[in-house]
Amino acid sequence: MTLSSPSRDVSGPRDYAFDWALVDVETSGVVARRDRVLSVAVVTIGPDGEQTGEFSTLLNPGCDPGPVHVHGLTAERLLGAPTFEQVAGRIGALLQDRVLVAHNAQFDYDFLAHEFARAHLYLPVSQRLCTLALNRQVDPPAADMKLGTLAAHYGVPQTRAHDALDDTRVLAGILRATLREAARLDLPLPLVACPPRQDVQFAPQPPKTPCAYRNPGRAEEGGPLVQGMKIAITGETATSRAELVARSVAAGLNVMPSVSRHTSALVTNEGGSGSAKARRATAEGVPVIDEHTFLRLLGDVRAGTPHRGGAEGAGAAGAVASASGAAAAAPGTAVAAPASTAAPAPTTPVAPAPPTSAAATPTSAAPAPTTPVAAVPAPRRPAPAATTGRPLTGRRVLILGGTHPAAAAARTRVVELGGSAAINLSRTVTDAVLLPGGEADRRLRRMPELGLPVHDEHWLNAPGPAPGPVSPAAGSSSPEPEADRTPSPLVLPRGGVVDLPAPGQDAAPPWHITAAWAPQNGSCQIDVVAFVLDEDEQVTFDEDFVFYGAPENPAGTVRLLTDGPAEQTIAVDLASLPPGSRKVAVAAAIDGEATFGDIGAVQVTAVPGTGAAPLARATLDAATTERTLLLSELYRRGPVWRFRALGQGYDEGLANLARGYGVDIAD
Repeated sequence: MTLSSPSRDVSGPRDYAFDWALVDVETSGVVARRDRVLSVAVVTIGPDGEQTGEFSTLLNPGCDPGPVHVHGLTAERLLGAPTFEQVAGRIGALLQDRVLVAHNAQFDYDFLAHEFARAHLYLPVSQRLCTLALNRQVDPPAADMKLGTLAAHYGVPQTRAHDALDDTRVLAGILRATLREAARLDLPLPLVACPPRQDVQFAPQPPKTPCAYRNPGRAEEGGPLVQGMKIAITGETATSRAELVARSVAAGLNVMPSVSRHTSALVTNEGGSGSAKARRATAEGVPVIDEHTFLRLLGDVRAGTPHRGGAEGAGAAGAVASASGAAAAAPGTAVAAPASTAAPAPTTPVAPAPPTSAAATPTSAAPAPTTPVAAVPAPRRPAPAATTGRPLTGRRVLILGGTHPAAAAARTRVVELGGSAAINLSRTVTDAVLLPGGEADRRLRRMPELGLPVHDEHWLNAPGPAPGPVSPAAGSSSPEPEADRTPSPLVLPRGGVVDLPAPGQDAAPPWHITAAWAPQNGSCQIDVVAFVLDEDEQVTFDEDFVFYGAPENPAGTVRLLTDGPAEQTIAVDLASLPPGSRKVAVAAAIDGEATFGDIGAVQVTAVPGTGAAPLARATLDAATTERTLLLSELYRRGPVWRFRALGQGYDEGLANLARGYGVDIAD
């Protein structure tokens, strides 16, 4: 596997005068490489905001239409409609030389890319804009970021939800209103460059069958094989490689593509061949077994220990057991572990040392101890009176200027005082703190117009009470209606943990872990990645490393979504992860000479689905020299999934971190 990637346009122009093509598709499912488009609508808008064209049609997908209860498109209704290939030319003409706009734009873009590829045509889209990502930057006081909610907030009439044409007309109104808010806040548009995608084969390959057993460790000389052992094979063998793999998998062994310190045995007839696997096995002390011995041992593989499923462990979902067994926290609340707890402590969130070189040396302090740190829920709007000892409860503070250490210390202080540290100007910012050098920040000139108080650096020593329930960044003293306010996310400190609520009766949506940072000038490129890990903190196979070159793992349970040049999301379908997947680690890496000291803080948000209200948020500051930053992790503890904010930095690049997690990275 190689980590090289083409450069991407990360510009963020503040000129909003574009030709737009607003798109909505209704589909037979949610997987673009498998499911089909059932209806499509395109509305074109000129740079002046006036509509210039409109097209919509039902489509005959040639397959089951899927969830009719959602879109209302039955097979009978679609019978006689044109195929996508028959209308692709007209759709392409509307998209040509325009910025594609959609709510959750990667979804619509991916479906169109696959449909154009199936028709052997080129998708003429070079840039896209996601109104969901743009509204996350604006952060309006709406209950969530779903299309219907934003339509109600901006006063855009909606008559038929999940009708492609009506949804696109609604989107046009939302785009116009959101662009006005973005202009007031002086926000760059989160435009995403779209490279040509006209080959339907860009979908990932099907995954191998996950091993059902835990790794029992190394094979002992003269001892038996045990189900769950991780086996690697290298060199020429008398038995075909495919047959060896098939027989091993049938016996309950876990055949790995590479060797790591967790490999149980290497099968080879050429132990001294000098192959990469053989060299690694020697370096790690992995036992080597010849083919003849391995085939004999395959005849008597001992029973292993199955992976624990989601129901193991004591305690109800969403609760942490106290020493007496009573529930210590409700679902969706930040928790602090009691002094003694029945459940084992979670694994320390530190990246494994790269096996082929010296361990990556963190230059910042290690993450908080494994005992979870309590976080204080913060209401969305300022409280009428300051909470004792936490006077910034309910306030969102933007730090302007200062050196990176000084700004990081100020943001840490904001969280200590009960507030939330902002990284960009948005509708929810209530205060700004001006550090030395902040006078040059172009956002400062917006503060008087927005009615935001600007404090000096000493204000954080003893901040005064909030002036009242004003509408932040709105320049108005009229309070927002209570029903229109966004539920407040939990503010997690570094090392803070929150239990994810147990899913309801309906299928649980994927969790979206979104990382955002201040827009960067120049060519600095930040990439968000994910590792799906087993009990040994290792990937089961290389494809469980999700990054820009492989934005989806083969099972489709973990995906990278590019929402803009300063925001990327890892979507994780927890309900579909195999039992052996115990953790999903999310990291960010810088391609180039810059460090996270140059970038500043990274904000990480956990959201239960597309457009939903966020559950938790953390603002993470590395020190000055790190180029790789572990942001967060989703991990199992008994029957519960948890989200932890990390903020652990490493000087080494992404390749070293990936190798430490067992990914075979080409030098």
